[in-house]
Amino acid sequence: MKPTTVTGNEYEISTDKKRLDLALVHDFLAKESYWAKGIPVEVMKKSIDNALCFGVYHRDRQIGFARVITDFATTAYVGDVFIIKPYRGRGLGKRLMETIVNHLELQGLRLWFLGTKDAHGLYEKYGFKKVFTTSFMERLMTILNPDAYRKKEG
Repeated sequence: MKPTTVTGNEYEISTDKKRLDLALVHDFLAKESYWAKGIPVEVMKKSIDNALCFGVYHRDRQIGFARVITDFATTAYVGDVFIIKPYRGRGLGKRLMETIVNHLELQGLRLWFLGTKDAHGLYEKYGFKKVFTTSFMERLMTILNPDAYRKKEG
């Protein structure tokens, strides 16, 4: 799939993986995120290789990221969404989500999902609903291994 870029003001959002600052993405995920703390760089790289990724840039410097895991036909999982601290509060998270849900290759999907601890308001603006408010909850199942990235002592 050919990379796409959306520009506006001093910011742009691109799906070109060659532009990603892997060190910045890994640093944020491994050290600052609550969902991927301690993620090994090899695991992060593999997750990027196998997903549709969105980099957010200010004057060619990466300042945000999101990843969509999808089959491009029925389902999409949105994950690893972040804007680095100095750039928060400028509407960039909204622009990122708008770009994702409007991406040409992601139209007509039957199911979108994501997980968040503290950004429900952002995602609700783009049609996401808390699972427990729908009859879908009784269908949802998961395997969660929150310690997957912790080094095992032994």
